[in-house]
Amino acid sequence: MTALPPAALRKMSWPARVGWLVIALMCLGIAGYASKYLIHPPQTAAQALGNPLGVPFLVIHVAGAVVALVLGSLQFIPAWRKGRLGRMWAPHRWVGRVYVLGVLVGGMAGLILSSRSSAGPIATAGFGSLAVLWIGFTLAGWRAAVQGRIADHRRWMIRSWALTLAAVTLRIYLPLVQVFGLDFLPWYRAISFLCWVPNLILAEVWLRWKSRPIP
Repeated sequence: MTALPPAALRKMSWPARVGWLVIALMCLGIAGYASKYLIHPPQTAAQALGNPLGVPFLVIHVAGAVVALVLGSLQFIPAWRKGRLGRMWAPHRWVGRVYVLGVLVGGMAGLILSSRSSAGPIATAGFGSLAVLWIGFTLAGWRAAVQGRIADHRRWMIRSWALTLAAVTLRIYLPLVQVFGLDFLPWYRAISFLCWVPNLILAEVWLRWKSRPIP
C-alpha cells in the first residue's frame, strides 16, 4: 500500500520530494502529539473532548489513527515497497496489513465517536462520512491487492492516505480558528468537512492527471 508509485517519485522534482517529506514528518509529529491520549487516557467525557463516548472510544480511535499515520508514512519510501528485483516484498505487505488494521480500528471508533459529537449533527455528518469513506477506500485497496489488481490498489490507497491526512489538516485548521479569533463552534462544524474533502479532491485531481493520455 503506497502513497505514490515509485516511478512517480523518481520523476518528482526536489521541491515535490521536500513537500512529501514535510507531510511525512507532520504525520509523525501529529502521531506523537496524539499519543498523549494513550499515555494518559481520559477518565471523563470532559477530558475526552466533551464526547460522552470518548471513554474508551477516543483512546481506541487515537490508537488506530496513530498506527495508520506512522505506518502509512513508511509506505512513501520506494525502496520499502520494492526489492532489488522490483517485486513487492514482505515489509511492504506486512506494514500494509497493519495499516489496514489501524484504519479499521481508528475508523470504527471514529464513527462511533461522531455519533455523539458535541458540535451537533453537522459535525456528526462530517466526521461520520470521513470514517465511512476511510474504511471503505482502505478495504477496497486491500481487496484490489489481494486480487492482484495493483493499479487499482494504488489508486484506492492514495485515496485512503488522503483521508488519513485528515488528522494533519484538522490540526492545522483548529489553531487557525484561535489565531484569527473566530467563533469556534460553527468553524469546528465546517472543519469536520474541510479536514478531508479538499484532501480527497486533490487526490482525485492527482490521479486523473497521472492517468491522462500522453499526446
